[in-house]
Formats: sequence, C-alpha cells, structure tokens
Amino acid sequence: MTVEGGLDEPEELEPAQGSLDLADPADTWTVADWEREAAAVLRKGKRLTDDDADDAVWDKLTRRTLDDIGVCPLGTPDQLIGLETTGRPTRQGDWDVRAYLDGRDAKAANDEALVDLDGGVTSLWLRVDADTDLGTLLDRVLLDLAPVVLDGADPAAFAAYLEGRELHPETNLGVAAEDATIEVAKQAQRLEVRGFVVDATRVHDRGASDAQELGWSMAVGATYLRTLTAAGLGVDEAASLVEFRYAATDEQFPTIAKLRAARRLWARVLEMSQGAGEMRLHAVTSRPMMSKYDPWVNMLRTTVAAFASGVGGADSVTVLPFDSPLGRPDAFGRRIARNTSHLLIDESHVAHVADPAGGSYAVEKLTDDLARAGWEVLGRLDDASDAEAALDAEIAATVEKREREVATRKRPITGLTEFPHLGEALPEREASDDWDAVRSYGASFEALRDEPATTTVHLATIGTVAQHTARATFATNLLAAGGIAVAQDPGRVVCVAGTDAAYDEQGAEVAAELRENGAEWVIVAGKPRDWADDSCAMGVDALDFLTRTRLVLSARGTSGIEGSKL
Repeated sequence: MTVEGGLDEPEELEPAQGSLDLADPADTWTVADWEREAAAVLRKGKRLTDDDADDAVWDKLTRRTLDDIGVCPLGTPDQLIGLETTGRPTRQGDWDVRAYLDGRDAKAANDEALVDLDGGVTSLWLRVDADTDLGTLLDRVLLDLAPVVLDGADPAAFAAYLEGRELHPETNLGVAAEDATIEVAKQAQRLEVRGFVVDATRVHDRGASDAQELGWSMAVGATYLRTLTAAGLGVDEAASLVEFRYAATDEQFPTIAKLRAARRLWARVLEMSQGAGEMRLHAVTSRPMMSKYDPWVNMLRTTVAAFASGVGGADSVTVLPFDSPLGRPDAFGRRIARNTSHLLIDESHVAHVADPAGGSYAVEKLTDDLARAGWEVLGRLDDASDAEAALDAEIAATVEKREREVATRKRPITGLTEFPHLGEALPEREASDDWDAVRSYGASFEALRDEPATTTVHLATIGTVAQHTARATFATNLLAAGGIAVAQDPGRVVCVAGTDAAYDEQGAEVAAELRENGAEWVIVAGKPRDWADDSCAMGVDALDFLTRTRLVLSARGTSGIEGSKL
C-alpha cells in the first residue's frame, strides 16, 4: 500500500450567501453584521483602529495551531462547501473509562486497580516489565468485564496467562504496531482479543504537532498492514487487531478535530488497501500539557481534554491524575481522574450523542484541514529515505515554534508562566520514572522554578495605587514565573512600575535616586527607557528576560552586572 491518491479534493460549488439566520424569522443576520459588531468590540479594546476594515476581525480573532491551521472564531455555512465527512465517530453510548497504572509494583498496582474498578473504571492500561508477576497484578480483576491493555509485557507470557480465561474482546496484548509479527497476531486471534497498539502519544510526548501525530500514526498503521498482510493475514483481519492511541490536550477544538480526522485518515488507508472496518480509538489526556507547579490546574486541563475526547468520538478515555507530574499519583488524584469521565458521562450527558460536533461549521472545517495536513505528513514520511530522521526534523521545528510561543507567553500556561505562586507547597508523591521521556511544554520555566533566585527584586512604584497597580502586578507575576520574588526593601536590582506619563515626568529622576541608594540595575515595567537598563512589557520574550534578570541577580558587584548587560 502507498499513499498515492491522497484525499479527495473539495468540489467547486457556489459560495454561500453569508447568512447567520437563527430560528426566529426576526433574527436575520449576515456575516457583515457580525464583523461590524465584533470590530466595534476590538476597537474598544484598541486591537483595531478606526481605519481598519470590519473584516479585519477574522485575522485578529483566528488562532493558528502549530501546524499553521486557522481555528476560526465563527463557523459559517460556506466553510462546509465540498468538505469530506468520511470517518465520523461511530461510538454509541458511554465511552470506556480506562485507568492508567504503573504495574511494575504488582501488589501496589493491584490494590489501586481494584479501587479504581470499584469506583467505576471500566478498563485498565498497565505499564509492566517483562518479569512483572501478572498473577499478583491481575488478582481478582474480572477479565471478562474489564478489558486489560498491557504496556511493556512479553506478549507470549501475557497470552499464556490469559489462556483458558473468559476475556473481554477489547483486551489487548499491547504490542507496538511497528513490532507486529504474525505470531502475536495468531495469539490474539486464538484468544479473540486485540494484539497491537499504534501509540501516537509517543511522538506527542516528544513535542509533535497534531498533524505530525496523525501522519506518524498512519505511517505506522500502513506499515503494520503491510507486515501482516505479507504474512498471510487479510487486511480486515489485521485492522481488527489494532487499537490507536492519541493524546488529547486542553485545546478543545483541535483535539475534537484530531480524533475525527484520525478516523477519516484510517478509513482512507483501509480503502486504499482494499479493506474496511471501524477504528478503535483510545484518547489519553496529554502529559506535556501538564505542569508540576500549581498541579491543581491540571484538573482543569484534563477536564477539557476529556470533554474533547468524548465529543471527538474516542472509544476509550484515560484521564491522567493531576498529580502525575510529581510522581506516582495518590488515591485522591486517581479518584478525581476517574470521576472526571463520570461527571461528563452521567451529569453532562456528553456521551449520549454519537457525534456532538457533527455539522458544526468550524469543527468540520478544522477536521478537514487537520486530515489534509496529517495526510501530507504521511506522504513526506513515506517518501523520505530515512523516515525517522525526517520525523525528528519536523518535530524539532515544532518544538522550537512552541518554545518560542511559550517563551513570549503567546501560549500561556496557567500557574507556571501566568499567575505563578512562589510560596506554594507542592504535594509530595512517591518518585516515578513514568515521565522521564516527556518534555513538558513549560519545561524551560519549570527549570527556573526548580532553582529559585536567592535574591529578590526591589519593586519601586510611582504614583497612586490605581496608577501603578497594573504594571506592578504584571512585573510581579512575570518575575515569579522565573522563580524571582519581589520585595519593597531596597536592593541591587530594581523594577520601576508606573504609568507612561509618570515615566516621562519622573522616571529619570527616580532612577537616578535609586542608583544613589545602591541600585545597580534598573528595570522598567513597560517599553524601554534610556534611563533603565532593561524593560519588560506585554509580548516580551519572558524566558530571555527572566534568564537575563537571574544572571544579574547572581552577579556580584557593578562589574558583574555590566557583564550581564552585554
């Protein structure tokens, strides 16, 4: 099988009339009406000028993903012109609530698994070693009711353990699809379970974008089909033995679109292989999006990710506990994780609609865009002489782009790059190596927080509280993101906060007075001033600024600071 042929191109149809009519005949609106009202709001916030056209709101409000795909602020009927909808979600009813556990300590993991199953978890995903005692790990687990997917097991040993037992058909031997063999396939068929996993979270954890995650998974899926069909299995037989695993982030609409696009792409791969079948899809809340600082915010991130997973049609959803970045999660973290799905299913009824996003103009367009971008990645990997090196290069470019957006806080991380709390007491957890291969999106800022500055910055305000509060708060939060505390006591490094008018009138004089009293480095909260050594304002490269400031704080004497300035 090759990727020649691609996805069908959109048909050329007549453009829509731009109507946004609601059900009531009196509610008649056009896209131009929306542009006018939205532009008025942006002009009030000084994001548009009076000279800007109303339709400039599209550029201002469209957010672009790391794949340079626009997430538009408003869906309109014309966005559906010629779009393909192959691969819509097929799940009926509640999704499978799958708990992840580190099973290498078999007894501890068994205790945790039984609590989770009693608390409503419906399947288990267990990390194991080749020598893990499966009898202890799975003791009292009802394998006919709760599917088990092992990660890292010897498939022959797992198959031997399962032999003769009544098993749930979604049980999976857990072999990586790229390592597929006909022997494992035959074992899975004999046991009437699945045997393989295409785990796209592996490239996601390295920093891959949505399209790269999709393209890589399709490349692995295609290779898997080639391997097993060459060994004598039919395409449909091979397809029935594999499950796909994707990461779900707190970017709600791209996650919904990614999961829907995955189904479309796999349907196309099977079609080109003269096969058919439904995709089994497991969504896992993203590891890199989580932060070990202010970990409670991870509850919000994983809730959005779980919601998007359900809406996107995932068959199984794993919500990772909020305290996972700190080590082995405790009972509270696991309980919150499983209850996230229960609240979405039982109280919000998200699972009661087969395809909640179906027909949404914006989501359908985003799904189509992501599917095409993922297919292009697949084509590049298929054409490359060294697919792994090609993927590494693409991921490296994505990581660099994401790092730049995080550094400038264009991609904020609440509790870390925004609204950090330097005095927080982090929960203590048992050490774990589960996250060793994961690069957190906020890793650079976490590194600064890991070793907080031992010297504070003196905050010098000009004017009344009402006049300096905005910039003083901005500077305080920015400095805290780098592990730097502020104080009112005089110090060698000073940050001046006030209004532009105050800077014009008093800035030079205040800076001179501060230097006379021992200040060796003056920062201004706002745009650069000739009387200040450095500045910080909205859009600043926060990581660069914080690194620079910490270097100054660690310097000793004027000569050291001057060297830092260079």
